[in-house]
Amino acid sequence: MARENDLRTELAGLATEAGGRRRDLDLLPTDELVRAMNDEDARVPAAVRVAAPEIARAVDGISERMSRGGRLVYLGAGTSGRLGVLDASECPPTFGIDPSRVVGVIAGGDGALRLSAESAEDDPEQGAADVAALGLGPDDALVGVAASGRTPYVVGALTHAAGVGAFTVAVACNAGSRIGAVADIAIEVVTGPEFIAGSTRLKAGTAQKLVLNMLSTLTMVRLGATYGDIMIDMRATNAKLHARAQRMVADVTGCTLDEAAAALAEARGSAKTATLMVLAGVSAPEAERRLGAAGGRLRAALAGE
Repeated sequence: MARENDLRTELAGLATEAGGRRRDLDLLPTDELVRAMNDEDARVPAAVRVAAPEIARAVDGISERMSRGGRLVYLGAGTSGRLGVLDASECPPTFGIDPSRVVGVIAGGDGALRLSAESAEDDPEQGAADVAALGLGPDDALVGVAASGRTPYVVGALTHAAGVGAFTVAVACNAGSRIGAVADIAIEVVTGPEFIAGSTRLKAGTAQKLVLNMLSTLTMVRLGATYGDIMIDMRATNAKLHARAQRMVADVTGCTLDEAAAALAEARGSAKTATLMVLAGVSAPEAERRLGAAGGRLRAALAGE
């Protein structure tokens, strides 16, 4: 009972758990509900901007580890875990990175992606065990995500990761979070009370998605996966991506779409390799050699030709 009372007291102090502002919410007409919810959502980007310095530090720390061959690992429970898995799963097709380099872990395992496993979040030992199973080390980065900032599963995972020398980042939606206290960097985006009290998949979830977008995308920018604002490291693996890659190569190099298609075919669908082939007038093997020597950075490969 004492533990339950402590938990109730702790939750009562979290802004994300507050409610009671709109007791007439369920009585409003639908068009007013839409506007009211949109007004709440509009507060999120400004809250994220407040945490920009911490986000930038996290990007630098993650990209430094990944440049040494390490991994970016997202970990969370419930909505937070699902958002991490989503961001991780989208990195390989977007940036051409090996799936083993960006990993998403959710409390309760992959089955929790579809079916709720809420009790799994209460187990810090399982969080530590799930991280230990990945063999994290000093070249890896663990991003623990929890809207409340107190999820025991995430606390356990971050504590273990810190103990083995991994770079640790906490993403929470309350200030002074417990997960922030055990991480190297605390990204605390204070989104305040939710439109529906206690439903942290709303503003808090939106804030987490924006932060994770930044962490992965800007890390990939730092690692050379883009050329300007073009995701040049993509691989054309379906019809839509083939068409997109052809436009990318043509736009960057000034060649025709047919020339871009031919270069992509020789480059086995790599837009980056095809772009270097056209700009430097070299074969696919030579373009790959130059990119390898430049650490995969297209600008450096072009400068060193």
